Amino acid sequence: MSNVLEAQGLKKGYQNFTALKGLDLAIPEGAIYGLLGPNGAGKTTFLRMVNQIIEPDQGHLYFSGEEMTPAHARKIGYLPEERGLYKKMKVGEQALYLAQLKGMPAAEAKEKLKAWFIRWDLQSWWDKKVEELSKGQAQKIQFITTVIHEPKVLIFDEPFSGFDPVNATLIRDEMLRLHSEGATILLSTHRMESVEELCTHIALLNRGEKVLDGKIQDIRESHRSNTYRLVYRGEGPETFSIPEGVTASPKIADAKTGHHAVTFKASAPLSGALMAQLAPQCDPISFEEVLPSMNDIFIQTVQA
Repeated sequence: MSNVLEAQGLKKGYQNFTALKGLDLAIPEGAIYGLLGPNGAGKTTFLRMVNQIIEPDQGHLYFSGEEMTPAHARKIGYLPEERGLYKKMKVGEQALYLAQLKGMPAAEAKEKLKAWFIRWDLQSWWDKKVEELSKGQAQKIQFITTVIHEPKVLIFDEPFSGFDPVNATLIRDEMLRLHSEGATILLSTHRMESVEELCTHIALLNRGEKVLDGKIQDIRESHRSNTYRLVYRGEGPETFSIPEGVTASPKIADAKTGHHAVTFKASAPLSGALMAQLAPQCDPISFEEVLPSMNDIFIQTVQA
């Protein structure tokens, strides 16, 4: 798989603060790539470099194998965390203006914008001023202007901020649709549930450095803790007969189903052997290895 974006040795400093300390990053074409990290990790600095807003002090950025230039910006759609629409302009006029900035002819831009407004039932907003819209409504408009030119790469910085659950779901579904149509998505967010649900790959930055990257499933597998969960019918034994080196948590009852669950922690991988020993002692429903969540991995890695 080729890389659509690649960073090599990016460094950036601001007076007495170093935002990036030699960042190397490769974003595969067709990925939904989560860019994670605590505040001040260097995420926004990297995104601004990709969008040609600022330049690195050292290092190189590549777009589909070519050194990035301002011309590549037209192949990128960027929705920043800090939204920026002109409050006194009419919604339709502004959307049309922003689409043309990305190189779209006026007639084509108007046609595609009208189609988006109809699909999202926003026709009545076309002649309203931005200042008349709620924060969530303005964010919808900015989302549309971010994707209207059908860029190869879409960058979303906290795209769900300020949205209620219904509209957050709408934005998520649109992101997935755009991805299915070939867009590579770079997602910067603090919402770990969004990372688990959407992303295929992640990179974790901390204090200007990359501390973790790769496919989500590979990262979760590499942080496995040999923890297993058994769900079974009925009461089961008070204590299970388990191999040496395995500890069991107190069983938990589900009042609705009458099922019980016990978590086991082993000193080494024991999935098949452990299940073989547990199964005759109860009426099992399910047995699975419990991999750490991305939230757990994030906290563990940043605090290390």
